[in-house]
Amino acid sequence: MGSAGLLLLLLLPALLPAHADPCGAQRPDSSTAPKLLGTWLYVAGAAQFPQHRVEMLLIDRAFLRLEPAAGGQQLLISHYVAVGDQCFTNNQTYLEVRAGDAALVKHAKTHQTEGMLMNVSSENLLLVQYQMQRERTYLGQYLYARNRSISAAEREEFEQHAQCLGLGAEQIVYAPWKTEVCQVEEVEGSSSSSPHPEPVAAATASPAPGTAWPGSAGN
Repeated sequence: MGSAGLLLLLLLPALLPAHADPCGAQRPDSSTAPKLLGTWLYVAGAAQFPQHRVEMLLIDRAFLRLEPAAGGQQLLISHYVAVGDQCFTNNQTYLEVRAGDAALVKHAKTHQTEGMLMNVSSENLLLVQYQMQRERTYLGQYLYARNRSISAAEREEFEQHAQCLGLGAEQIVYAPWKTEVCQVEEVEGSSSSSPHPEPVAAATASPAPGTAWPGSAGN
């Protein structure tokens, strides 16, 4: 897979149907969007597609920033992912939050739905589900949290969501967070000193071969 294709990895899913709790989509209300703003740290991923699970192993750390866009119903998403000694960024997506409807991850240029937020019990967690079409449909989920350390109950909840996709605990990959690249504090400092642009379909770098972008899906 070339670098251009890798850049879009995890960014081409189709809209997933909402299911009943505990594996259903999150249904935002008027107070949801402000609670989602800020930094979310990548904790773990689970995927049916075998190559995605292999690619998850290459990710040392990752996080995303959600910032408000004009109108109040869109939150701009900036991805940061560390692979080896390099930090890659991507701002190709935004989150559409409409009260009473699913919170959808969409592509900034095409506005196609790429994923959705799933229902979780804690405001400390952000769970994104995607699907990818090959010879059959492959499903996957990515877990973010406000803190790197999640509780045993939160970990169990993520595993239950993975089970809804037919995935076992052995198919979940947790990020180790061992390297020093992609420092959250540096990004938060630069974000506070300059306004965030409107969403654009562009990225500042391409990942190394085999690298996945947490929180999206790809071909």
